[in-house]
Amino acid sequence: MMGAKNFSSVTEFILVGLTNHRKTQILLFLVILLIYALTVIGNFVIITLVRGDSSLHTPMYFFLSNLSVLEILYVTSSTPQMLVHLFTGNGAISFTRCAFQMYMVICLGSVECFLLGAMAYDRYLAICHPLLYVIVMGRRRQVKLASGSWASGFLLASINVGITLHLPYCGPNRINHFFCDMPIVLKLACTDIHVTERIIIILASLIIVIPFFVILASYLLILSTVVRMRSSTGRHKAFSTCASHLVVVILFYGILIFVYLTPGSDTAPDRDKELAVLYIVITPLLNPIIYTLRNKDIHGAVSRMLGRRCSTQKR
Repeated sequence: MMGAKNFSSVTEFILVGLTNHRKTQILLFLVILLIYALTVIGNFVIITLVRGDSSLHTPMYFFLSNLSVLEILYVTSSTPQMLVHLFTGNGAISFTRCAFQMYMVICLGSVECFLLGAMAYDRYLAICHPLLYVIVMGRRRQVKLASGSWASGFLLASINVGITLHLPYCGPNRINHFFCDMPIVLKLACTDIHVTERIIIILASLIIVIPFFVILASYLLILSTVVRMRSSTGRHKAFSTCASHLVVVILFYGILIFVYLTPGSDTAPDRDKELAVLYIVITPLLNPIIYTLRNKDIHGAVSRMLGRRCSTQKR
């Protein structure tokens, strides 16, 4: 990061944002502030429930609580800056803050890719090998998969961001986005970026494609197992257990592959930032909703927590 500053004359970037229309900015500020608050509260509730209810001390909810922590950090890495921009109408951001924001967004997004892969592997073991599940997916394995997801995401993303920030930036400094998105910042470098772009695409492919194929293989094996189940109750339970995770995967990976692994269109320069609203703002809110809406375990944990609080207040 310091090396990049030594070779760059740009001291700040200007984020164009979602719109320049003042009334629309205020309306978006209120809507996104509400979404941000609900996202943090919803994911915090999941973390609290998983930690406080012994019936949720299972591998599935261990990974879900990791995902909730990740979503809070992920949405906080860019949304507050966007809210400030919408409220003040000023999109200026220093080079250092832009670099840090880009680093956190890419790192946390990469961790989510690996974590969703680990969750798919967990569901595969639970449904395809139920007798071995408790032994194979012990606490030690859970911690290894979770910590490996965090470490791999930060390591590979750090290389991506590092080579981007190593390039010189001498102008222009306008970013057609609401946060410092790496592919767009890279295009502002005042040097040849073809080699850097190839390296970033290769690393992005590792981050996105490898976990995606793990998820795809896991769910193909799960589908094969479920189809062979004789019990309709067992099939329904298996499908309901996996449905929420599959919805999150389709939403997250679908947008991510479209933005980072497909070439942008010159005729639609606003495409990436419009899609980014979905995976930066909307998806972190949908995760707690999707995972809790029809989840009987979570419903039971909420009932027990409320029951304990009511009994405590009566005393």
